Amino acid sequence: MFVKFFYEMKESGLPVSIKEYLMLLEALKAGCSDFSVDNFYYLSRSIFVKDETKLDKFDRVFAKVFEGIEFIAEDEGAEIPDEWLKKMAELYLSKEEMEKINSLGDWDEIMETLKKRLEEQKERHQGGNKWIGTAGKSPFGAYGYNPEGVRIGQKEGRHGRAIKVWDKREFKNLDDSVELGTRNIKLALKKLRQFARQGEADQLDLDGTIKATAHNGYLDIKMRPERHNAVKVLIFFDVGGSMDPHIKMCQELFSAARTEFKHLEFFYFHNCLYEQVWKDNARRQTETIPTMDVLHTYPHDYKLIFIGDASMSPYEISYPGGSVEHWNEEAGEIWMKRITNVYQKAVWLNPVPEEHWSYSQSTQMLKSLMDDRMHPLTLSGIDSAVKQLR
Repeated sequence: MFVKFFYEMKESGLPVSIKEYLMLLEALKAGCSDFSVDNFYYLSRSIFVKDETKLDKFDRVFAKVFEGIEFIAEDEGAEIPDEWLKKMAELYLSKEEMEKINSLGDWDEIMETLKKRLEEQKERHQGGNKWIGTAGKSPFGAYGYNPEGVRIGQKEGRHGRAIKVWDKREFKNLDDSVELGTRNIKLALKKLRQFARQGEADQLDLDGTIKATAHNGYLDIKMRPERHNAVKVLIFFDVGGSMDPHIKMCQELFSAARTEFKHLEFFYFHNCLYEQVWKDNARRQTETIPTMDVLHTYPHDYKLIFIGDASMSPYEISYPGGSVEHWNEEAGEIWMKRITNVYQKAVWLNPVPEEHWSYSQSTQMLKSLMDDRMHPLTLSGIDSAVKQLR
C-alpha cells in the first residue's frame, strides 16, 4: 500500500524521494500516526510536501490511494445540467423525520447508484427521493436531506452529511500552473531574498556575547547590525495596448514586490525598451527618464525583471524608427542588449500562456534576446525565474 502511495506521488509529479519514503516508514514504526487516518495524512504530508503549491496535488493522490476516490479531470466525466440543480425550494425536516430516512449504503453503492442515475435521468427533478435534483430526500443533489450522499450544485454544506462534493474543484491559490494573486507572488518572491547584516551595530548578539563572556571571564556584550533583505531589484513594466487585459496581474505583482524588497526601483515602457522610460504614466510624454541614466545610476548587482506580453510588430524590436509611438534612433534590440549586458541577472515574465508564445514572432525574438530567460507569469514560472536570478 505504501509503495503504491509513493509511486502514485512520483507519477503525479510530486518531488518525492526514497529518503522521504524511508522517513515515513520510520515514523510509522515509531507510532507517530497512532493508527489514525487523519494523523497518517498529516504525518505523510509533512514529510512529502515541502511547497504549499503541491498541497492540492498531494491531497488528490492521498484520496485516490487511501480512500478509493478516483480523480476525474475537469474535462472528463458526465456533466450535470445546471437546470437540474436550480434552487426552486429548500427542504427542511424535523429531527424525527430525518431519522426515518435510510442511508443508501456504503461508498461503492452510493457512487454506483449515482452513475446509474446519470445514465437514466433525462430532465430536472425536485422534491423526490431517487433522482438527482433539489429539495428532496435523494442521496444526490442540493438543498434536501439524506444521511449519506453526494452534494451537487449547492454553495455550501447544511447538515455536514455529504460523503462527496461533486462540484468543480477550485484550488487556484495552491496550483503552480495558474496565474498569481498577491499572496502567491509574495511567497514566490521570498525565495529571492538574501539576508545580510549591514549598517550600525544596534542589535544584541546573544551567541557572540555568551562566547566572549565565557572566553574572557567577565560580561562582554557584543552587538551586531540588524539582519535585513539585501537584494536589490529593478522592474520594468510594459504598459498600454495589449497589456491592458493584464493590468490587475501587474498590480498584484507590483504590490507584492514592494512589500518583499526594500531596495526596489520600477519603470514603465511600451512594447520594447528604447532610449526613454518613465515613472508616471499620466506624464509619460513630458517626464521621461533616459534609459542610459538608469544604467548609470543603478549598479550591476541589481536583479532585473521585465514584465510584458512581448506582443508587437517585429519591426519594433529590430529596426530604428520601428516604435509605434515615436521615432527611435536605435532599434529596440540594441537597448535590450545594453541593459542585459549591465544586469547579468535578468528575466522576463510573460502574462501570456506559454503555449501561445510560438505563434508570436516578437515573443520569440525577445526570448532570444533574453537568452531564453523568459518565463510565464504563473507560480511555477516565477519559481523558475527566481532560480535564475539568484
